[in-house]
Amino acid sequence: MTATEGPSAGEGAPVRRGDSRTDTEGTGTAVRAEPARRRGDTVAEVVRQWRAVHPDLDTGPMEVIGRINRCSALLQQAEDAPLRRAGLTRPEFDLLGALRRTGHELTPSELARETFSSGAAVTKRLKQLTERGLVERRGDTRDRRVAHVRLTDAGRDLVDGVLPAQLAYETAVLSGLEGPERGELAALLGELLGQLEGRPGTLRA
Repeated sequence: MTATEGPSAGEGAPVRRGDSRTDTEGTGTAVRAEPARRRGDTVAEVVRQWRAVHPDLDTGPMEVIGRINRCSALLQQAEDAPLRRAGLTRPEFDLLGALRRTGHELTPSELARETFSSGAAVTKRLKQLTERGLVERRGDTRDRRVAHVRLTDAGRDLVDGVLPAQLAYETAVLSGLEGPERGELAALLGELLGQLEGRPGTLRA
């Protein structure tokens, strides 16, 4: 297993907090000491194991990509309490939010781009949200194949009611980071995201 596969919490040998070893299982290869804050996460143990197996390889990228993937997996597994109470999934909220923050009608293809979703997924969510009376569709007067989607009053009220609670929930999730650290992390992730979005072809195997 690589670090980017995001090991489950129970996989791998337990990591002792405060472990200050600088040698990978007696290989004589020096390993730089990790900050106390990082010691103990599951990716750190995976990286340590790979260094023991392949001390000649640079496992630095695993420390970044592996942690991003692991955080993503854990956040996806966690239930967003405010959204759950409102009867929404995260993708549904993202779709409603796109309509609210842009402030105008969007086509399904535009919604797919705004929410990083497939066209089929957006179509399914729109059907469910339409049945709940949260969005409504109208046909294009010039092209019957095109639909325009907008929030209903109920949809707008739902988004405005959920957003403050959702932001409070996300603040609690990030409570372990100080304000400056959070800003630095946001900037670094923004830089990485901008680079990846600018060269999508490089993401293909």
